[in-house]
This record gives sequence, structure tokens and C-alpha cells, in this order.
Amino acid sequence: MSGKATNIHGTAIVIGKTGLLFLGPSGSGKSSLAFACLAAAKPLGLSAALVADDQVFITRRDGAVIAECPPSIAGLMEIRYTGIVRLPHVFEAEMHCAICPVDPANAERLPPEDERIDVTESIRLPLIRLSAASANPLAVIMAKTIISLG
Repeated sequence: MSGKATNIHGTAIVIGKTGLLFLGPSGSGKSSLAFACLAAAKPLGLSAALVADDQVFITRRDGAVIAECPPSIAGLMEIRYTGIVRLPHVFEAEMHCAICPVDPANAERLPPEDERIDVTESIRLPLIRLSAASANPLAVIMAKTIISLG
């Protein structure tokens, strides 16, 4: 069953076959963290692509959460203080978890286990909180994803 797509503020990428949806307020580090993950994937031999930056259409299709890119921003990502860059991209991908950048000074040291976030009124995803200052954000996400998604 498919629903109507909801336009949300976020960044969606896919590493290998794992879709990551970065959520948070403007200026929280979503794009920078997503870009760091894309860059970290290449030396590991993992395929990596941008789905959408800033605006993401989210829908449920056949039980899967799907992120789609608005055509006007396909392949474009804004890196704060750097500008807009063009990246390898796909127009849609299944999303498996949400990533929320956190400020280590204000974040809980141990967030709740099996935490989930409401992406839309009817779509929830497992949540991983991650400092934008992480030395290797992709390694943390991969470890947490293996644990969370089984």
C-alpha cells in the first residue's frame, strides 16, 4: 500500500543498501554529517549516494519507508560555509533508520535503548543520536545499525 508523500526537512543518503535519514533543525549538522558518511564509505569500498538534501519526500510503499528527491535538487547538497556541491545520487531509496545530530555538551550520555522517532504522523524509524564531531560517524552508524536492525 502506498500513501501520499510528505515533504520533510532532512537529508537522505544510502550506504550500500542501508538508507539513512538525517533529521534535526536547520544548522544542526545534518548535511555535514551525511556528507562525512558518504566520504567515509568510498575508502571502505561501499557504494554511497545522496538521495536528497534539505527537502525529502517520505512515503510508505509496500511496508517500506521510501525517501524520494524533489527533481529540482537532484544530486545537490549544501555544505554550510562551503557552498553547494554536486554528488552521485539516486532518486529514491528505502530508509532504515534516522540519524539526529546532537551537541555533546547538551546530549544525554546514554539515550534510551531501541529509541524510535516519528518521521511523519504514520512513519516511525529507529533513531541513532550522533555527535557531528564524531571522528568516524559512519563506523558509529554501522555499529548501531547492525545492533538496531538485527
